[in-house]
Amino acid sequence: HHLLFDYSGVIIDIDANFQGTETWYREMAKSNPPRCKPWYHVLVDHSNSVTYVAEKNLEENAFPKPIKHPLINQFFKSFENGSYKRDLS
Repeated sequence: HHLLFDYSGVIIDIDANFQGTETWYREMAKSNPPRCKPWYHVLVDHSNSVTYVAEKNLEENAFPKPIKHPLINQFFKSFENGSYKRDLS
């Protein structure tokens, strides 16, 4: 769950620290989250968007539900017991 923009999503990748450009950071990261902490690539529920979000702006969803996103099946094989499962074969 995104704390500032109130959307749900699922994390598909992580960067140990900010990997974007200085221009992107100045234009998009208005809350000035730390660059030296993890940043996440997130599929946004009920959207076609993939966002790049600082750890500071995310919280675990207390009652996770499957999300609706056109790319979900490219990353996960199923949703079970509140979590997505990757196809590791």
